[in-house]
Amino acid sequence: MKSLKFELLAKEEHIKEMHEKMSRMERDITMKRHLIEDLKFRQKVNLESNESTNEMLENLEKKVKTLTEECSNKKVSIDSLKQRLSVAVKEKSQYEQMYQKTKEELEKKDLKLSLLVSKINETESAMAEIETAASKHLQGLALQSEQALEGAQKKLLIANDKVEEFTLFVKALVKELQIDVHTTRRQIRELKKMQRNKDAHKTSTHKAQTLAASILNISQADLEEILDTEDEVELERTKVDAENDKEWLLYIQKLLEGQLPFASYLLQAVLEKINEKKKLVEVYFTIVKDIR
Repeated sequence: MKSLKFELLAKEEHIKEMHEKMSRMERDITMKRHLIEDLKFRQKVNLESNESTNEMLENLEKKVKTLTEECSNKKVSIDSLKQRLSVAVKEKSQYEQMYQKTKEELEKKDLKLSLLVSKINETESAMAEIETAASKHLQGLALQSEQALEGAQKKLLIANDKVEEFTLFVKALVKELQIDVHTTRRQIRELKKMQRNKDAHKTSTHKAQTLAASILNISQADLEEILDTEDEVELERTKVDAENDKEWLLYIQKLLEGQLPFASYLLQAVLEKINEKKKLVEVYFTIVKDIR
């Protein structure tokens, strides 16, 4: 029993040691976990720091490259400016020579100008004398011109009076010609009407009209007036003729008020109306002959 007790105590002691050992191991594991997490965090920070450093290095490289290019460009620009400066110096020298040459030429021209001014003064004096003589001569010519102008004005007034008289004559002639043509047309229409009435009396129409007059208890003349209607074609022709006459008169008026020359156009227009009158007269006598 005693040995068992010692053995039990030994086991309990061993178990106790094991528990302590496990506790230490758990603490170690916990510490190692914290350490691992800390290492991971540091690694992450280092990675981010490396990335930032790389970006910074890239930016610095770009800036260095840009500065290098700018320096190269400035060097080229400086070389160009040096060349331009050299050219400008040469041009300045040329301009100075040109200025000196121009100055000498101006001095020569000033001398010539002085001589020219003196000659101009002499010429002006001579011109004044000529103007005085010319003024006297012009006064005599003006008197003669005034007399000639008065004569020309009188002739112009007479010519204007003649033109007005001619215009009045043409207008009166044209008006009379137009009235004559219009009268002839009217006479032709009346003759045609008489011819139609005469033909009607020769047929049975006259008998029918007489019978109708007796039935209606009116005179033959009243019945003819009721039945007498002008042919539509003849009426339309009358309207067209009136419109043509109006246009013809306006054309004559336009010619008289227009620019010269217009005599040939005026003569042609008048002859056209005269020819129309001749044709109407021929038609008139033809109808008169038929009626007889």
